[in-house]
Amino acid sequence: MDSSEAEKAQHLRLLEGDTKLKTVQGVVTKFCSDYGLIDELIYFSSDVVTGNELLKVGQKVTAVVEEDKTSHGLKVIKVEAFCDNGNGDGLSDSCTRISLGCVNSLMEDVNCINHTTYFSLDVVCKGFEPYQGDRVEVKFSIQPDTQSRKALSVTPLRHKHVHEVCITHLRGRNGVIDDSIFFTLDSLKLPDGYIPRVSDVVNAVVVESVQSCYIWRAISMTLVKRG
Repeated sequence: MDSSEAEKAQHLRLLEGDTKLKTVQGVVTKFCSDYGLIDELIYFSSDVVTGNELLKVGQKVTAVVEEDKTSHGLKVIKVEAFCDNGNGDGLSDSCTRISLGCVNSLMEDVNCINHTTYFSLDVVCKGFEPYQGDRVEVKFSIQPDTQSRKALSVTPLRHKHVHEVCITHLRGRNGVIDDSIFFTLDSLKLPDGYIPRVSDVVNAVVVESVQSCYIWRAISMTLVKRG
């Protein structure tokens, strides 16, 4: 079996399994001899770079990412340099791209991702209220005249449901579930009348977010049993 046939077989296995493939565009923010990072978020090994090309920091790339629904992990299966020749290669108002990023500033009506892409709350998916540090997936269009990005939709990069976990810490308006999931009452959906307490057993929906030493943030919580 040649390399092209092996690649097709791999894609078939991924599509048949409990996985989800997506193509994202980003910028190489770190590259060593055997690994690199895209947008400081996506780790990839050098053996998935097509064409044996030596990538450089700052270079635009397109990556095919595998999302495992069970582990909620991301794995890059292919990276290739993004070629923008500026000659009408499809980058028009109607052309969309997908990128990954981290919310780094919050304002009343407009938020910012990676200090480069601004978005209004009306493009955020239902049930998700962005918070500083959240990792998100952004669908955007590129304006051909200015090459600026316009966000079309913003969704959490990864999310999952956790069941019957215990609130282990609460200080002021911030707390921790199961010693591993951050939450803040400033951005948490709760049933009417419920006030979280330490030792409460809860169910929660959490999203990937950079919060001090935690990588998950609860966006909603329901009480199962009082502690």
